[in-house]
Formats: sequence, C-alpha cells, structure tokens
Amino acid sequence: MKITGLLTDDAVLAELGARLAARRIELQLTQAAVAEQAGIAKRTLERMESGETSQLGTFVRVLRVLDAASGLDGLIPESGASPMDLLKHKSKVRQRASGLRAAEPSVKPIKPIKPWRWDEKP
Repeated sequence: MKITGLLTDDAVLAELGARLAARRIELQLTQAAVAEQAGIAKRTLERMESGETSQLGTFVRVLRVLDAASGLDGLIPESGASPMDLLKHKSKVRQRASGLRAAEPSVKPIKPIKPWRWDEKP
C-alpha cells in the first residue's frame, strides 16, 4: 500500500509496521535479535510491527538495525534559502517564520469547496 496523506494515522502506522516486519524477515532476523541490537524490548518491536505507536528514537534505532535509516533523508526535504532571499537579507539565513499577513494582496484566502450534487449542472 502506498502511504499518502489520505490515510488515517492508524493506517500509516500499520503500513510502517508491516514494512518493518517485512524488512526484518527479508534480512532473516528474529524479533529478539533486532530488539537486542536496537536496545529495546522484544515486546516494543512487536508493538511497532503491529502498528501501535512508538517513540521516534526507537523507530530510528530499529531502522538502523534493519539498514534502512538512510531512507529517513527523504522524509522532509532540507530547506534552504532561495538566492533572492539571500540577496534581500544580506546572506543571513532566516531563523523565524513571520506568518502570513492579512494585508498582503498576493495571499488569497481559500474558498471552501461546495460539495457537488448529481442534480446540479456544471
């Protein structure tokens, strides 16, 4: 199953757990062996593989044992200042977000989408 923004949190956790279990089996490792190498309890790994919540640090440790930690790099892309921002701010990298200003004409409010009905004409 592909993980998308349309899935519930529980569905995403279940899919990640299934992928952890599949990777562990692919490497022919037991739950006990992975748990020991990750420094966690076997029951914690069982919970992760069944789709229950866990701490992010625990997840990263298990990924390291399964040689899958490099995949974390693609989760959230690195953000960098654009060249124009660097010129405007004299090569200083922003450290805070100012938020959206109501007076900015370039920011348009999002109109709520009216649900479509069969008896309506386009």
